[in-house]
Amino acid sequence: MNFLVLLLVLWVEKFSAWRQRVQHDSPWLALLSKVQGRPVWLQLSVLLLLPLLLVGVLLLLLESVAYGWLALPLHLLVLIYSLGRGDLQAALGPFRDSWRRGDSEAAYLVAQRDLGIEAESAEQLLQHVQGHQVWQAYQSFFAPIFWYALLGPLAALAYRLLALLQEHTANTELGEAAKQIRHAFDWLTVRVLAASFALVGNFGAVTQRLLSDLLSWDTGAAQLVSNTAVAACELPAPELGEVGISSLDSLWQLLVRSAVLWYAVFALWTLFL
Repeated sequence: MNFLVLLLVLWVEKFSAWRQRVQHDSPWLALLSKVQGRPVWLQLSVLLLLPLLLVGVLLLLLESVAYGWLALPLHLLVLIYSLGRGDLQAALGPFRDSWRRGDSEAAYLVAQRDLGIEAESAEQLLQHVQGHQVWQAYQSFFAPIFWYALLGPLAALAYRLLALLQEHTANTELGEAAKQIRHAFDWLTVRVLAASFALVGNFGAVTQRLLSDLLSWDTGAAQLVSNTAVAACELPAPELGEVGISSLDSLWQLLVRSAVLWYAVFALWTLFL
């Protein structure tokens, strides 16, 4: 059933607007505002453990009926909710248009406005946008898919709730706690994705970049996944115009090939287990 859910998620992502309909964070954000100022352990219990407990109980009830097939819609809804927010390609559109025209000033403005990215030079700006594209694709799609395939819907939901906590909380201590727990989730996933980059891209360059950070706990997930993606694509030096846009396209194609590889592995895993 899990692989069927993974296929349905692809269909929903590509051919429907269900994701926008399912991903309503307002009830959770209202709960966040109510528990602000409480002890961190209490906030984590209410904002993380309570939703997981409620979904877990509902899954147990549904899986005991009709051989568990009644749980399939809930699996699908939870995984859709666990995907990232927004449309990455649409968000990059204004930057791509400005960069293609060679208008670096407009590119600076739209990168700051749409992506929250600032840089000291045009070359650095493109590098930051490249890293942003890879990181957003990872945390929006690859991480939830990985944890769903490995441990089920509760693990995918936990990842998204941690990401929302880190993004929206005004409590520094709570944000740091969410960041550390999320880092534990990311540690394995980014290394699996980096290995995927090696298989579908430049194997030698990725392994050389990855080996130094393979067992390092302190290396940030965003840094590692971005560096290995750039190495896998053998990108040229940052440059205004069509060449710079081609680098973004190369990274996107790398991500697509990696997603195809993951689904092939999940299919084989389903067949032989």
